[in-house]
Amino acid sequence: MGLAAFGLLLCLAAPQQAPPQQPAKQAAPPQQTQTPPASQPAPANPGEQEARFFAESKEVLLPVTVTDDRGYFVSNLTTADFRVLDEGRPQRIKSFNHNQKQPLVIGFLVDLSSASAIHWKDYQEGIEQLMWALLPGEKDKYRQGYLITYGNEADLVVNTTWDGQSMVEKVEKMKPGGGSALYDAIYLACTSREVVKGEPYDPRRVIIIIGDGHNNTSSKSLGEVIEIAKRNLVTIYGFSTVAYGFDNAEQDVLERLAFETGGMVEYPLSGIYKDVIGYLSTPKDAGNYVFDPGTGAYASEKLKNIITSVTHLQGELTTQYVLRYVPDIDQEDRARVFRHVKVELPNLPNAIVKTRDGYYPNSLPASDVSGGAEQKEQKQAAAPRAAK
Repeated sequence: MGLAAFGLLLCLAAPQQAPPQQPAKQAAPPQQTQTPPASQPAPANPGEQEARFFAESKEVLLPVTVTDDRGYFVSNLTTADFRVLDEGRPQRIKSFNHNQKQPLVIGFLVDLSSASAIHWKDYQEGIEQLMWALLPGEKDKYRQGYLITYGNEADLVVNTTWDGQSMVEKVEKMKPGGGSALYDAIYLACTSREVVKGEPYDPRRVIIIIGDGHNNTSSKSLGEVIEIAKRNLVTIYGFSTVAYGFDNAEQDVLERLAFETGGMVEYPLSGIYKDVIGYLSTPKDAGNYVFDPGTGAYASEKLKNIITSVTHLQGELTTQYVLRYVPDIDQEDRARVFRHVKVELPNLPNAIVKTRDGYYPNSLPASDVSGGAEQKEQKQAAAPRAAK
């Protein structure tokens, strides 16, 4: 069966969900919440993109993924199951949403550096699978996306649209080559594309990086883009292009981007040979990390793993709980630049809870983000202690 057919089946399939961890507990119906107004309305002039990207954190947004110890999504929780701690202080959850059709704006960031050339055909088809799975394919406000490529430079190829097919057509014509401006691509996604009314609350903002985490031509730093992503309430996911048998010195980059913003990383071609006899058969001159596959089963294994990774990402985005609260902050602690957040499930101690690690109480225009806010926080936090 071809990849296009698998893509169609995937789009029609519901994401896999685990049976409830507590059998007596029934799944509560999704609670509809009132959508707050956008932090700033989009101006009539499309050229004023950067000035529109503010994410005031008077109300904190926390997309939360819950899985059991086997990795299955837990989908029957209610507001009462969650406890939110803001710098260790319990908070009252103002709104709760678990609708599988939660509005999203999804940025697809595609690595066109030379490192992607080896397995480009596989990932070209994998990108199309992601787009077919995550965008509705019809004019629908609840799910939109945009496409950014990055080689020597980052380029906004398709601006925010509901039309996933227009992005697929662009991907089909792409060819990798050159350097990798990953950080500039993330910065571009957070500052310079068309905004949908209601962002970042409804719809929420998501970035999926299809790449290996390598960066060598950006003008921005890793610290800068993590900060701008957090300020704009962006959750980052990775769809790693590193294949089995290859070193990935930048694996920690993708994982840090994902971990600190509440996302995750999929490795579709990592380990696909481990259960197949005869695969690691012929070392190449390029080094001991590169091997030829030994049998025709290679193609089916690649397809299986790509489909599985796409399904995992789709499941993440459609089974999340979205919590919102207005911070109840200690008056003596209001000067803190970055506030750490933790979400707990007191009655499900074995569950794995994943969300962003914190937020910035006050937004800054993109041009003012310097990556030094956490150092400022440390100085400000130390001042009251010194006074005491």
